[in-house]
Amino acid sequence: MNDNSTIAIDETDAGQRDCDRPGNITRSMLGYGVLAGPLYLVVGLVEALTRSGFDLARHDLSLLANGPLGWVHITLLVLSGLMTVTAAVGARRALVEDRGSGQGATWGPRLLAGYGLGLIGAGVFVADPMYGFPLGTPDGPATAVTASGTLHFVCGALGFVCLIAATFVFARRFAARRQPGLARYSRATGVVFLAGFVGIASGSNNPLIVLGFWIAVIVGWVWLAVVSAHLYRGTRRES
Repeated sequence: MNDNSTIAIDETDAGQRDCDRPGNITRSMLGYGVLAGPLYLVVGLVEALTRSGFDLARHDLSLLANGPLGWVHITLLVLSGLMTVTAAVGARRALVEDRGSGQGATWGPRLLAGYGLGLIGAGVFVADPMYGFPLGTPDGPATAVTASGTLHFVCGALGFVCLIAATFVFARRFAARRQPGLARYSRATGVVFLAGFVGIASGSNNPLIVLGFWIAVIVGWVWLAVVSAHLYRGTRRES
């Protein structure tokens, strides 16, 4: 093979790599949707098991943002939120590439981004201490509701509503694309998360309600990972 042929092959390979660069970026973004949940759950569980006075059966994870080590949970919320927003951008790119925009291609990713922004806001605005955590806090609801505590609740609530809505938007898309398994799974996730959210929003620290919310959070993160992985596999690769 002469030098001209070698140069032509090299240029073709380089061209193919350049063509696939957008796909690589999209897949990298979607990868954060797979990793965000495990990061949040593992680090959050380690915090819960090592912070003095914290009781998984009574306390919401958000309370870990209080106290001398509160910065760990604040960082976790912000980082998890940024990863979720990045995955939402990747989802938008993947859905537009998948036979045009179609059902849910706009609002599905927007709602996922809303969930991520809610997590970031919940990290920036710290929840009010309550139910005996951190140690020294009176047992029972917060004795004084601060602006930070109120904004924490608002950001968290808006984020959770966005996630619930996203599950139903994606369910409609999956149904329209004749993917009934993913459609049913998305609807079920939305129902479970809604039930958990309503329970915890009541302000009760009943162990059953706290456990129910834990289950809802896990189910929500798993759903995000499944959808991100599904879109990852479907992202076009140049041959």
